[in-house]
Amino acid sequence: MAILSDSAILIRQLGVRDYQEIWHAMQDFTDQRDADSADEIWLVQHPPVFTQGSAGKPEHLLQRSAIPVVQSDRGGQITYHGPGQQVMYVLIDIKRRKAQGHELNVRQLVTALEQSVVKTLADYGVQAYPKADAPGVYVNGKKICSLGLRIRKGCSFHGLALNINMDLSPFQNINPCGYAGLEMCQLADFVPADEAQCDKVAPKLVTYFTQLLAYNVTNF
Repeated sequence: MAILSDSAILIRQLGVRDYQEIWHAMQDFTDQRDADSADEIWLVQHPPVFTQGSAGKPEHLLQRSAIPVVQSDRGGQITYHGPGQQVMYVLIDIKRRKAQGHELNVRQLVTALEQSVVKTLADYGVQAYPKADAPGVYVNGKKICSLGLRIRKGCSFHGLALNINMDLSPFQNINPCGYAGLEMCQLADFVPADEAQCDKVAPKLVTYFTQLLAYNVTNF
């Protein structure tokens, strides 16, 4: 059996893809992966969709619209995805990483995701921060990045959604992440529109995340 380098991670850039298609692909990848399967990061944007977490409460959907609502298996409550939002899914064999001597648990993975966003936004002069009692990343009290994971067989999937340059109005139809009155923001609120582009932000996100978890990036 081949020995997989414990520092390798593969990056896939998927463009704009249907949420359910990518969600089920993540499930299949996680169910079928074995000891030789490389960890992966999937970068994607989704057409407009509301996604409800596994323990999500229906009352957090305040108003129905033409935007579909998908019941997902990630953690957390309801959120919105749309074009101009950079989604980064992390498919990591946490159990294997720990066996290889890397200190990694779910809380540390969440922290790495949050800090990769904080560091990325700092490159644009935006001071962002996580909250201990509310996963995600915030700027001036407004939420700029949502986060939700699922762990199966000791492996993670789902990840984060960072608002870059998008239509934020659908968030008004929900209590974002279950918090009534929570305001959302995006990178385009703070920098010129030509800088707030997913293709420019994604490499920074990947670089900081992989550095935090001591990965060597391949296929990026």
